[in-house]
Amino acid sequence: MDHSTRKRVYVSGHTGMVGSAIVRRLQRHEDVDVIVRGSKELDLTQQAAVREFFASEHIDEVYLAAARVGGIHANDTYPAEFIYQNLMIESNVIHHAQQAGVTKLLFLGSSCIYPKYAPQPIVESELLNGALEDTNEPYAIAKIAGIKLCESYNRQFGVDFRSIMPTNLYGPGDNFHPQNSHVIPALIRRFHEAALANVPSTELWGSGKVRREFLHVDDLAAACVLVMNLARDDYARVASSRCSHVNAGCGHDISVRELAESVAEVVGFRGQLVHDLSKPDGTPRKLLNIDKLSALGWAPRIGLKEGLTSTYQWFLEHAQRTHATH
Repeated sequence: MDHSTRKRVYVSGHTGMVGSAIVRRLQRHEDVDVIVRGSKELDLTQQAAVREFFASEHIDEVYLAAARVGGIHANDTYPAEFIYQNLMIESNVIHHAQQAGVTKLLFLGSSCIYPKYAPQPIVESELLNGALEDTNEPYAIAKIAGIKLCESYNRQFGVDFRSIMPTNLYGPGDNFHPQNSHVIPALIRRFHEAALANVPSTELWGSGKVRREFLHVDDLAAACVLVMNLARDDYARVASSRCSHVNAGCGHDISVRELAESVAEVVGFRGQLVHDLSKPDGTPRKLLNIDKLSALGWAPRIGLKEGLTSTYQWFLEHAQRTHATH
């Protein structure tokens, strides 16, 4: 293929779970040159560095997947870092992408942008209709700001900056830190270590009654590439200028207790699950309405049991070694 016809696509956060999945997906496309920079090469919180990057790299499209992320414990422990770093990353990337002539960008948010007690399943228009969940409010506010940045730059400069809001994600490349990870990697690691130690029981944070939706990161990557590549008119049919984002989920949820039992089965832990009621539950339920994304022709392909099994295999091959001393 003639190099001049290839798109230069920058994927920020390419070493993270979401960014790496998007890179894997894009590498299937012969007309794409994937551009990446590690955090040591390009600190996205530094405005001058981001400006210089976009001024010199002639980027055509941007996937804004870089973020400071974590589970309930991390969000509750480091609120200043979560709001500051995410605001800086998205402000710098969105602004300097537009300044350098980039007209297409996809911002990745989070389902925590919605009110704690939003009607279920949550439709996109519920944004800003109520109070957020306390433990991750700083992170959620930063992500809401990212959506509004995209909408504002679209209105003022006529660019085509889109946003997608994933539900809870899991898969290869996840963070398996014992305290700062999300629920699936935390359970995989905890149950794996409990099975190795042959202990009779292990703890499960909270009541286990709250319900969560889980999407494999490779399914999200497919959704991201689909949304990015849609013609502007096709995207406009499901996303208005005042509600420009689309949800990405699997369309059903399970209780955390049911999830834990499934993870224990995959890992091979046969002990008792004991609830630690001193730990927070978080939002009671968080199921996304995915009618908009479904109308665009997308559907998830990886079931939870299949996804948990492959994620545990990835943990055995990679993350156990990576996080052994953390």
